[in-house]
Amino acid sequence: MPLHHKGLCHCGAIRVEFKSEKPLSPRACLCSFCRKHGARTVSDLDGSATLTLGGPVIRYRFATQSSDYILCAVCGVYVGALAEIDGHAYATLNLNAFNDPWLDLEATPVSYDGEDAAAKGNRRRARWTPVRCVNLGLRSPPP
Repeated sequence: MPLHHKGLCHCGAIRVEFKSEKPLSPRACLCSFCRKHGARTVSDLDGSATLTLGGPVIRYRFATQSSDYILCAVCGVYVGALAEIDGHAYATLNLNAFNDPWLDLEATPVSYDGEDAAAKGNRRRARWTPVRCVNLGLRSPPP
């Protein structure tokens, strides 16, 4: 039976749904972006996710420019990262945006230093969650 987790940014403009049959196993990426946000991310290739964008969104790209880090343009919360690989959308989600009382789950530190865009794509295709994005008609600010 899949576990269904829901969450949102602080102001509620971005909603997150994550379904997985696996227990949550958060990662703490050691890049400067994730460290500065205190991110603990989760994903499951066999699960599913939905991001509902009901307000202005910032899509931030850095390093290899191979994924969009999604932040609410109103309250600033980082909810997850999206990547399109071979025509399919994948996401890793920030556990800190979930409503569940998982704040005590420790994240395993991980480093992806030295990965080029191809290596990142292969890792994400193998580990990140298939995602559906719903845009409620609001536009994201330009990058």
